[in-house]
Amino acid sequence: MRIDGGLTWTALRDLECAELEGAADGWGQVGNRADAARDRVGTQLLNGLRDTQRSEAAESAVARLHQLHGNFQYAHTECGLIRTALNSLAHEMKAQQRVLAEALEDAAALTFTVHADGSVAYPAAGEGLLDGRPPQGGTAASSGPPGLVAPSGLIAPNPNAARAQDIADRVAGAVRAAAEIDWRYAGILRRLKAEEGLKVPASTWKDAAAEVRDAARNYLRDGIPEDATPAERNAWWAGLGQEQREEYLAVYPDVIGNLDGIPAAVRDAANRDNLQLLIGKLDGRDDSRSVAQLEGLREIDRQLGAGTKPGEPPMYLLGISEEGNGRAIVAFGNPDTSRNVSTYVPGLNTSLDKEFAVGDLKRARDTAIGARYHDRSSASVVWLGYDAPQSPDGMRSLAVAGSGRAESGAGALNGFMGGLVATNEGEDPHLTVIGHSYGSRTVGAATQQNGGIPGVDDIVFVGSPGVGVDRAEDLGVGKGHVFVGAAENDVVTKLPSKQQAALGVVAAPGPLAFVTKELADQGGGDLWFGKDPASAEFGAQRFRVGDGPRLVGFGGFSIDAHSEYFDPVRDAASANNIALISAGRSDELEPEDYR
Repeated sequence: MRIDGGLTWTALRDLECAELEGAADGWGQVGNRADAARDRVGTQLLNGLRDTQRSEAAESAVARLHQLHGNFQYAHTECGLIRTALNSLAHEMKAQQRVLAEALEDAAALTFTVHADGSVAYPAAGEGLLDGRPPQGGTAASSGPPGLVAPSGLIAPNPNAARAQDIADRVAGAVRAAAEIDWRYAGILRRLKAEEGLKVPASTWKDAAAEVRDAARNYLRDGIPEDATPAERNAWWAGLGQEQREEYLAVYPDVIGNLDGIPAAVRDAANRDNLQLLIGKLDGRDDSRSVAQLEGLREIDRQLGAGTKPGEPPMYLLGISEEGNGRAIVAFGNPDTSRNVSTYVPGLNTSLDKEFAVGDLKRARDTAIGARYHDRSSASVVWLGYDAPQSPDGMRSLAVAGSGRAESGAGALNGFMGGLVATNEGEDPHLTVIGHSYGSRTVGAATQQNGGIPGVDDIVFVGSPGVGVDRAEDLGVGKGHVFVGAAENDVVTKLPSKQQAALGVVAAPGPLAFVTKELADQGGGDLWFGKDPASAEFGAQRFRVGDGPRLVGFGGFSIDAHSEYFDPVRDAASANNIALISAGRSDELEPEDYR
């Protein structure tokens, strides 16, 4: 007879979980081969073809190789999910085997007999009420899951009866739980399959991953040290075996990929999978936020797929998420192996969209290329790890913006920087943080948190409306390590103080608000978020930048002076000075007089 209509306790007892784990290892080996094939396609075939061939046939071949690359990546991910599902199945079955084994051991110790149907026979014991003779033995059987049958309130005269009932219930409970586990995982494994054909659409990346994640919660998820410090997370990852690492990457790419303290190469591998999951998730949605984020994700995916051009640093995806206005952290050069690492924090109206994926990534790439000209061991990161203020009103929005977004983003920025310190392989890496526009206010807020920005050596502000403190020496790195670039025609660097605004300094309507009169009368060196970083009173080192296009010129109204600091073509002086500071050679930058 079978308990629960399918599984017997003897079958559960004799189940070889090692065979499930062996099958999991086999799927892991297949996944590793798929990953190796993906790597060969990306690093050898694609790069070789792009570098040597220029024709329509070559372009067609590149497109097909891109698809093959994606399919191998999908196969690697799916094999990882199967591997984790099998290991998680074995993990849960072992738990029920332990429950069963303890019940059988108790039965043997009491000389009870557990029958094939799960009932438990027990001998005579105790003392009869009438003649003093021990009440006779009997058989106890489970009456079903706890709570389905109300207790009778009667107490059996034979004390063995209650003990046998407890054992019978434990045996039945273990078998019943095992049967449910078996049924649940059978469904999960059936759904882990690709659609027919050679092309893997984005939607299939999210097929049964959620179910595997839920099923593996006890097996894997609860072990991730999300509340730990970056250094503690780094130590946790270092202490895992290769099989455990591969399972975490397969099942929780979004968690591992966005966890500060995890090595850059690992985060990159996780986020490339997570990127496909997010594209599949957002594909087909028609709300403006999803459409904008999908465009940004696809552009990042395109750049990752395009590979590294000769002379350019490799690209690492260190973070990606749809949270808030979107999160994206991209490095050019490996921040773990580079002696110099700069982190650029963008500002107003930055969100995960195509403009960010094209423009802000280019700023980080240009900085990395410039820094590597001065020191080959350099990497540059663009860090969109917070919600910058958003509004179509442009400059006016920045003027009226509060410090809330900066204060909220400060903790996340410090967590990321702590991660760079934990994962960098050098003894004393040179770390630079660059705040642009409202991003400079976020950097300023990060310096005021307990302990300041972890590991930072130099701080750069460009296009800043103030940083929240009035003196460079209050930023925690020494005023000789605080650098400022402010273009003459950048209106953001001339926004009035809140007191001036309250007194009616502002005159012009629309996007020119908070600008017109202030351009003629700065008054006291105060900006919206504190003392002007380009002033002598602030005390930073001001470096030379181009003036930038005028606010009003022949082409009409323009605020382009606010966005050219990183561009080696439009503002070569500024871009080179930023590169020098990032490379640890600030003693060579070109100075500029204070305002």
